[in-house]
Amino acid sequence: ISPIVIFDTNRGHCTIKGSDDIVSPHGMPLDLLDRIMIIKTSPYVLEEVIQILKIRAQTEGISIDDDSLQCLGEIGVKSTLRYAVQLLTPSHLLSKINGRDAIHKEDVEEISDLFYDAKTSAKVLSSEKDKYLH
Repeated sequence: ISPIVIFDTNRGHCTIKGSDDIVSPHGMPLDLLDRIMIIKTSPYVLEEVIQILKIRAQTEGISIDDDSLQCLGEIGVKSTLRYAVQLLTPSHLLSKINGRDAIHKEDVEEISDLFYDAKTSAKVLSSEKDKYLH
């Protein structure tokens, strides 16, 4: 019986870690690449992101209207699904603070203005690196 090992990588042709100059697809040794099955994946489309967010909101007991789901879905497609899911809880808290039972689009927009996704944060740090400690 062989173990099942799953590698997840977005590396192109690059140097194999631990070597000085051996370049290989995905940064993996060629003899290992010969023995694996590569599964093609594709990014989620808007409808899939919205469906995942709807399921997640139901699981967490969060009420959310369709406009908010659409807005979060667009955010998820533009940045990442993880970021969109992470916006659910603070959006829910803001809606409660504002006296509503369900998340409205305004809540999502306000919360997304407060928090950066990882890519945006990295851009800000890179463009304003002189303002931070090294």
